[in-house]
Amino acid sequence: MKTEYSFNERFEFAGKAKTWSLIGIVIGVLGILYGFLLDHSEMGVQRTFSNLLLMSYYFVCICIGGVFFLAYQYAAQAGWSAAFLRIPQAFVRVLPIAALIFVLVVLAGLFTTHNIVEEGKTVVAPYLYAHWATHGLTTPGSENYDAIIAGKSAVLSIPSFVGAIVVFLVAYTAFGLMLVKYSQLEDEMGGMSNYSKSFKISLIFLVVFGFTYPVFAFDGIMSLEAHWYSTMFGWYNLAALHVATLSIMALTLILLKKSGYFPWITENHIHSLGKLIFGFSIFWTYVWFAQFFLTWYANMPEESVYFYKRWEPEYKWWFWLNIILNFCAPLFMLMSRDAKRYYTRMITVCIVLIIGHWLDYYLMIMPGTVGPLRQFGVQEICIFVGFAGLFSFLMLNALSKFKSLAPAKHPFMDESLHHQI
Repeated sequence: MKTEYSFNERFEFAGKAKTWSLIGIVIGVLGILYGFLLDHSEMGVQRTFSNLLLMSYYFVCICIGGVFFLAYQYAAQAGWSAAFLRIPQAFVRVLPIAALIFVLVVLAGLFTTHNIVEEGKTVVAPYLYAHWATHGLTTPGSENYDAIIAGKSAVLSIPSFVGAIVVFLVAYTAFGLMLVKYSQLEDEMGGMSNYSKSFKISLIFLVVFGFTYPVFAFDGIMSLEAHWYSTMFGWYNLAALHVATLSIMALTLILLKKSGYFPWITENHIHSLGKLIFGFSIFWTYVWFAQFFLTWYANMPEESVYFYKRWEPEYKWWFWLNIILNFCAPLFMLMSRDAKRYYTRMITVCIVLIIGHWLDYYLMIMPGTVGPLRQFGVQEICIFVGFAGLFSFLMLNALSKFKSLAPAKHPFMDESLHHQI
């Protein structure tokens, strides 16, 4: 096995990758304009806002997932992954932009209103988070007063809601950028001091992340249906975040290797990524099933209403497709050892899981925003393609800014080059 490589090569972001990324962004912009200006259906603007929330949340979660991956690799003092750490580091560099986009979508959805009819009366409600942000829900004596929402008003008020999201995203970004900074300084200075700093920062991040990410998921997604709650929802979202991030990392790494970059990456590294994807897909299924089964078994109306909506005819087949894509596909396609070492098989599974977790987020969001008037068409496809193009453009551009494609002075680089399973 060759173990001597030149790590001075830089990634050049040009050609088809750049062109297709820009085409994707243009398609996304056209889809957003169509939804806001040309779709005159009853739920046209609502669908557009809902899809923007879906994709901005997906976008920011992938970037947060890059920080999470770096942190637990450093905390575990893992060596196998050192050779491709630049990819999750590129995800981290995109996080400030992803966070800004998500916050702007949330603010736009909260402060842009429309008239809806509820129980025979017309109500002015925001396009997003109407379940708790509609005027009068927490005001005793108001015709819109809701005692349950009023009881949650300390958390579900616009200042505390937006403030919490901003604080969490700033914290995740700061931790991630510190890890990238220490990695670059490590390459310049050598020695163990910057690795030791990365180790300590990672431990702190994992504690902070463990306590705050469930709350981030509660705020960003679960509060769309604020009467309902699940203590498993945060971990369910974390599993989705991790599987989707690993899938995009593996897909990026394989495609770049096929393009001539990362010559030191072997099927052993891809195998290890495949094992993580397989294992955490099973974990995602475990949390999904536990949340669903306990709700079904208890049969309490205030809990079962969440799944009742998703068993309506408009969503039911999507509900079961979610399980097929996110559980059955990785289970049957990645179970054997050899399957995780075939690049074509891994590419297929990664694409299936990227689409599958888009559908997972779709089912978390659409029944609580669009409701039974769900449609699938231009907005969904174009906004997905647009954000995919935006992420690809920003991530690959960030990757091209690194002086080398591998942290050559990482203390476990030699172990990574000899990684064999």
